[in-house]
Amino acid sequence: MMRSLYSGVSGLKTHQTRMDVIGNNIANVNTVGFKASSVTFSELFYQTTQVATGPNVENNTGGQNAKQIGLGTTVGAISVDMLSEGGSQSTGKPFDLKINGDSFFIVNNGVSNYFTKAGNFTTDGSGNLVTQSGAYVMGYVADYPGAALQTDQVRALSVYSSKYMYTTPEATSYSTLSGNIKQEDSTFDSGDPVTTTVSVYDNLGRQYEVQIQFTQDPDSTGNKSLYRLSTGKVMLNGDEDSGYTATLTSASDLDLEFDATGKLVTGEDPIITLTLDDPSLATPITLDFSGMTQYDSSTDITSTGGDADGVGAGNGVGTMQSVGIDGTGSIVASYSNGDKYTIGQIATTTFVNPSGLEKMGDNMYAETMNSGNFDGIGQAVDVDGGSISSGVLEMSNVDLSTEFTDMIVTQRGFQANS
Repeated sequence: MMRSLYSGVSGLKTHQTRMDVIGNNIANVNTVGFKASSVTFSELFYQTTQVATGPNVENNTGGQNAKQIGLGTTVGAISVDMLSEGGSQSTGKPFDLKINGDSFFIVNNGVSNYFTKAGNFTTDGSGNLVTQSGAYVMGYVADYPGAALQTDQVRALSVYSSKYMYTTPEATSYSTLSGNIKQEDSTFDSGDPVTTTVSVYDNLGRQYEVQIQFTQDPDSTGNKSLYRLSTGKVMLNGDEDSGYTATLTSASDLDLEFDATGKLVTGEDPIITLTLDDPSLATPITLDFSGMTQYDSSTDITSTGGDADGVGAGNGVGTMQSVGIDGTGSIVASYSNGDKYTIGQIATTTFVNPSGLEKMGDNMYAETMNSGNFDGIGQAVDVDGGSISSGVLEMSNVDLSTEFTDMIVTQRGFQANS
């Protein structure tokens, strides 16, 4: 009688534990990134009153099974369902992130690294990317816009740090002029030059508009046309009275000569150097006129910063205008001058046995001896075929229909044991 009572007590305890787990699952049905747990039972210790015996030929007796009396049940395991992905909730917030795959975000509370599926991140007063509980989101960082990411270890990610708010200006070193000069342009008839404007930057990021003048040689004919190049006004940030001047120099001369086909004369050097009168602010700028023609069409001359590949165009100071996170976890900042730079990348990690992780609260997990170890480096989410969705959260993977069914079965077992 006493054994049966104690077996019933063990049944009450284990069913109560299972009910506790079910209750926790249901309570977290709307918790971001929550992974449901389940309880399985196992038999408790058995009292053997008679051991098993085998057949005895000499005594002409058969074998007998053992006689054992069970002493109840115990919790065999509380398993976490790490592999089932929760539903997706669209939020539209740029720092709400969902991992598509088995990887985990890496976060740090200032003492240790932890791991989470909950990507409802935000920024703190210093511009750091943090969890709702204030833990730093970890990844790979750049020292400044345009610098290579440091991937030797994970570091706290900053989105709005002062070092990322501006881009370094770049002085213009090359500009390409193209278009057409009409020989009979009415501007030449009045004795005035045809002009175009070349936009250049100095090493402080200030923008100059330098006027380039094409003066027609009065002896130009249909078979040979000659134009003299010179500079006109130099405007700084739109100021026509900037006080700056510029000069043109060439290894040969400052003339452009076209033949009867409207193309530059073979052997004509189309490269001319433009220099602002303050060389401390700007390097000499190469002007490439090789794309110029003289056809019987309207005069239309344009300048494009940089060579054919855009190298040497220069740029002004850029101010951060927006920042976003792409599918690889790269944090990309866009600037007012058109620059786009990756200033960081969210790192992720995987575990051999993710169910072996220990729940630490605040949607975080800690590694254990049975989960596998985090190497301190992590990897980009796309290394194992995963991706990150921005503006989306992974919800709880709790299935209410399963939980309510388990609750009924568990309550029945509790009642029977009582």
